[in-house]
Amino acid sequence: MVPCGTRLLQDVRIVNLGLNTPGPIAAARFVKLGAAVTKIEPPSGDPLKEFARPWYEELCAGQTVLSLDLKKEAGRAAMEHHLSSADLLLASFRPSALARLGLDWRSLQSRHPRLSFTGIIGYPHPNEERSGHDLTYLSDTGLLSPPQLPSSLYVDLAGAERAVTLSLALLLNSFRTGKAGCAWVSLHECAWELAAPRRAGLTTLNGSLGGNSPFYSMYPASDGWIAVAALEPHFASRLLSELNLSAAGGAELQRVFRGRSAAEWESWGEERGLPLAAVRV
Repeated sequence: MVPCGTRLLQDVRIVNLGLNTPGPIAAARFVKLGAAVTKIEPPSGDPLKEFARPWYEELCAGQTVLSLDLKKEAGRAAMEHHLSSADLLLASFRPSALARLGLDWRSLQSRHPRLSFTGIIGYPHPNEERSGHDLTYLSDTGLLSPPQLPSSLYVDLAGAERAVTLSLALLLNSFRTGKAGCAWVSLHECAWELAAPRRAGLTTLNGSLGGNSPFYSMYPASDGWIAVAALEPHFASRLLSELNLSAAGGAELQRVFRGRSAAEWESWGEERGLPLAAVRV
């Protein structure tokens, strides 16, 4: 874990055009690494502010937030001023929208040759103009269990981390060679990689991480649920030993775990170095 207040990216300047979640999450990560981030929002603001204001404010903490109308000359001039001293532009616009604003890679290179660019899009070439959201990417890659909706924005979070990784690679190369670079992050590709354990059979219903193993599962406690992840043989054997069981399947473990509360089982596991945790909903 990177310590809070670290200055690893001190003197790195980033302009962020990303709205909603992937771009702001990535920008917040850069701030924690010590970069100076200027966030540019349209006059209508970032939709995330309306949907989840506390999270919006958390993600914007430590940044300079400006409202600019990039469809007008004054807004574009102000944007150019910030880009002139920036090391990286982060955006989550479709390529056609960036081109209309004069922010496509070729135009950026001609005006700001030292500026690198990371773009976050939904689908890779040749479908980069196709619309999508976290839910549709998960749907496309087999990561949904209808009718239950996902409990987090998994693809947006993964895409944000991918954007940070590629941006750091661009910055490192730029500082080494003096040449700026361009990278695109496809959220659909991130979802496809998140689905790799499922394609490998690990998290399907018959997979060892999908319910086939009694030592990697969830069990009802007296007042809730606990998650048991005693997957490795030494954890499994120790779990059985501590429960005074010679062998056990899911039914036997279910009977035992009903005897205490989820919090009690969590404390019990911590005391014995076993991977048990209360399920918090």
